[in-house]
Amino acid sequence: MSAEPPIRLDAAATLPADAASAALAGRAWLPSVRGPATIAVRDGECIDVSRAFPTMRDLCEQPDPAAALRAARGEPLGALQALLDNTPRDARDASRPWLLAPCDLQAIKAAGVTFAVSMLERVIEERARGDLQAAAAIRGEVKRLIGDDLSKLRPGSPEAMALKKVLVEQGAWSQYLEVGIGPDAEIFTKAPPMSAVGTGMDAGLHPMSSWNNPEPEVVLAIASSGRVVGAALGNDVNLRDVEGRSALLLGKAKDNTASCAIGPFVRFFDAGFSIDDVRSTTVSLVVDGPEGFVLRGSSSLSRISRDPLDLAAQTVSPHHQYPDGAMLFLGTMFAPIEDRHAPGQGFTHVYGDRVTISAPKLGALVNRMRRTDQCEPWTFGAGALMRNLAGRGLLA
Repeated sequence: MSAEPPIRLDAAATLPADAASAALAGRAWLPSVRGPATIAVRDGECIDVSRAFPTMRDLCEQPDPAAALRAARGEPLGALQALLDNTPRDARDASRPWLLAPCDLQAIKAAGVTFAVSMLERVIEERARGDLQAAAAIRGEVKRLIGDDLSKLRPGSPEAMALKKVLVEQGAWSQYLEVGIGPDAEIFTKAPPMSAVGTGMDAGLHPMSSWNNPEPEVVLAIASSGRVVGAALGNDVNLRDVEGRSALLLGKAKDNTASCAIGPFVRFFDAGFSIDDVRSTTVSLVVDGPEGFVLRGSSSLSRISRDPLDLAAQTVSPHHQYPDGAMLFLGTMFAPIEDRHAPGQGFTHVYGDRVTISAPKLGALVNRMRRTDQCEPWTFGAGALMRNLAGRGLLA
């Protein structure tokens, strides 16, 4: 446990700017039943709607989740601020409720290399083989060959295939360019169902890594039919040196204890929030280091190379079925290269970094970076959930 003060969260900053009209759902841990509850967030209050929707999966499967959520009745759990105050592990009263990640049985998937800027950084990682010192020189070489503005190049188009031919001839082709401008998106499993951490919780960095960064993203909530029903924010924590050594180490670079953060809530689509709002979202990032270092950045979905609905269709389809739906990270254009410790060393996390990911219509997701083995252990999986719900009489 850290001696640093716990994360402090503010309800107004956590909620979307238009929260009064938003259909917001999340999850909370209820000590009284030793299990989670699906909650609705209304007028700054948290309502347990588990009798109507035992899982978030059940809510996402509704024909109109936003309308179903608004119609659901339930037991009040208290003010959102009270749950936020009780969520950080080192400030928690274990007898009172706290927030969890707003997903449960859904597969947690991620789309990679969906922005030109991050695509170039992945090419650099691959060529540098995880060597941070070599990356700067390689970055200049790669940009000389292919430039850094590929935002108007549609993946899989004749123009993209012509560029591929030129790059192959020059010996500059990469597996990351294949998924960046080729017809097939990179879709991978980020983490197991039930393993994501929510806002106010510690997020994990494996100590094997010395070059890593946050990846601020929009996360789509997708029903089992493939229909996109809402969105949240996410941090696809990435170990750049591990992935750079080999793409076959992607699982080690991405799936570690507490290395997947989603929250603060799922906002369901309705008349005031749609896929077009997702397409125009700008995700902001602030990293506040314990030594006073501050990093700021943003990622605009308007510059994504593949449309969010295309990515969703490549994730859930007759060829890739998920009966409990999926949460899909859409990728990021943010790949920080600013020097933190010394010239030429670029950016990497230090333990204790506070990472804030925000968007006006999705609120704010806040996490503190910790060693994976010092984060809160993940012990409550799908089997425990089913036994708990059955014991509470919530399964039909």
